[in-house]
Amino acid sequence: MSTDSSLRIVQYGLGPIGQATARTVLEKSDAMTLVGAIDIDPDKAGRDVADVIGDDVPPAGVAISDDADAVLATQHPDVVLHTTTSFLDGVTDQLVQCARADAHVVSSTEELSFPYERAPEASNRLDRVAQEEGVVIVGTGVNPGYAMDTLPLTATGVCTDVQAVHVERVVNASERREPLQAKVGAGITTEAFEEKKAGGTFGHIGLRESLWMLADGLGWPLDAVEEELQPVHADAPVDTGFRQVQPGEVAGIHHSATGRIDGQPKLTLDLKMYVGADDSYDAVTVEGEPPIDLRFRGGIFGDTATVGMLVNTVPLAAKAQPGLRTMADLPVPRAFATKPVMEAAH
Repeated sequence: MSTDSSLRIVQYGLGPIGQATARTVLEKSDAMTLVGAIDIDPDKAGRDVADVIGDDVPPAGVAISDDADAVLATQHPDVVLHTTTSFLDGVTDQLVQCARADAHVVSSTEELSFPYERAPEASNRLDRVAQEEGVVIVGTGVNPGYAMDTLPLTATGVCTDVQAVHVERVVNASERREPLQAKVGAGITTEAFEEKKAGGTFGHIGLRESLWMLADGLGWPLDAVEEELQPVHADAPVDTGFRQVQPGEVAGIHHSATGRIDGQPKLTLDLKMYVGADDSYDAVTVEGEPPIDLRFRGGIFGDTATVGMLVNTVPLAAKAQPGLRTMADLPVPRAFATKPVMEAAH
């Protein structure tokens, strides 16, 4: 049962990230209560959500349903954790559906992280509905949502002047879930890479959104945005446990975005995500006063960090001004409902 202080949560989408998010909600039962789970997969519908999450999870008493309207109408969630797809045009109606049920929405949809440039009509619709219903809709995750936007924006908070911001992220995709390895094209040919690239939905989704959020947060009007996507090729055999990649085959992506002001590159985002990467790291460099140079050795592990950002944004969204929001609109994210383990006294 939910207590007066416990947030009622519905999990919408039970792919790998949705399953991990639902597990985390169940683990934080003092602060939030999982009251519903939605997924259209017929193999999941009707099962206890714990059966899908893992063998080590005790029964949750929450049956997965493919009827989102019914779950929202009967469970009255405070917040919907939404993890279905990367592209805004495929989820706009789902987001409206949740908002009309008087629920805040925290979504992993990458294009929702800063949707105003790419999808102004959908953004206006979502903002209007959210304000009408008195709820917040926000997109977040590790990237976009933190590593290449919220984190560098926060880093500028100590600066009296900023002239440029550069962000690097190198990810060893061998350590990540199989869908991400597929997402970066691990094991395909260069020709197949170029075909996928031409389709316009390949590579990292949300890099432009991170750039736009950075620019907006700093109040910098960009004259031009440049984006480049190139393959990274394997120089040795790589066996990830999911895929075997041979030398010369595509190991992943090198994806970059640059924001220019008066022709000068003032914002640069550089992402390398490929199997077999030797040195994962995240780095933020701020050319300013004082200068900032941050480096995260080993990088920010994306699968865990995505779940962390989604769950930790729940209480922030629940208290924010209604409307379509970005992470730049919310307070600085921080861990939610964690308990330090105390060592026994000797």
